Amino acid sequence: MQVKIRSIAAISLITAISFVSCKKTDTTTTTTDPTTELTAQTDDQSNVSSTSDAVENDVNAYLDNNAAFNGRMEGVQGMPCNATAVADSANGIRRITITYNGTSCSGKRTLTGVVVMSMPIGTHWKDAGAVLTVNTQNLKVTRVSDGKSIVINGLKTITNVSGGKLSQLSSGSITHTISGTDSVTFDNGKQRIWQVAKQRVFTYNNGSVITTTGTHTEAGVNGIAEWGTNRFGNAFVTAISQPLVIRQDCDFRLVSGTVVHSKLVADVTVTFGLDATGTPVTCPNGSFYFKAVWQGVNGVTKTVILPY
Repeated sequence: MQVKIRSIAAISLITAISFVSCKKTDTTTTTTDPTTELTAQTDDQSNVSSTSDAVENDVNAYLDNNAAFNGRMEGVQGMPCNATAVADSANGIRRITITYNGTSCSGKRTLTGVVVMSMPIGTHWKDAGAVLTVNTQNLKVTRVSDGKSIVINGLKTITNVSGGKLSQLSSGSITHTISGTDSVTFDNGKQRIWQVAKQRVFTYNNGSVITTTGTHTEAGVNGIAEWGTNRFGNAFVTAISQPLVIRQDCDFRLVSGTVVHSKLVADVTVTFGLDATGTPVTCPNGSFYFKAVWQGVNGVTKTVILPY
């Protein structure tokens, strides 16, 4: 049975009326359809991950275009929409503070809050092994499509493993790794801690192509990119089973890839880069959709398709 649900509100209504009861001898057991939690976790992970990717892309743009991180202090260039930046240095540390206050360039999100990136004076971002600290402070991200918001506070490090500047990428590849912790506050007021461990490889094909994989291993699961506790208070891990691909020539959208959410009541396989029917597509003018699939109550396969 295949279910296509456009909003979590609709899922909540269906779940509220869909209980299955079965009687064994003298005991009656009620099994609740987990659709609400599994769909919400899938949507939350997509939202948090895409927000982090967008911020990291902004950070990369600043680093590549600001001379402060190449040895001297100059004006900040490469600004995203509705954001300002201030560069300064003190106590042996060079910083750029980005303040968001408005709609993103894509028009799909509004952002308010601060991101501070810092690196020791004397370290150049283009050098192999350079490490940048990224401190996210009360970054509220609201999706224009449905008004849902999250607030992220976090501390991460980005390492330029291979060295090189993305602005000079025309052949070969550049590899960054990202690790750290995000505190995520959801729109229901729940605050949760998520760990992050990713590798992003940048290549060039009609613009930047960013291929993301997970780098954490836990309990025999490889390729984990995020893990922690979801909005319902249950532990999860998210492993990337097929690399996630973002393309600049598709407005830096996620165009393909697959993740698996596990440790929940059921394992959920999520495929990105689809249309509203669940068919793989090339870069559309409208929305991309993901398809989440799991084994539901009584072994029935459940499918949910949502835009992202």
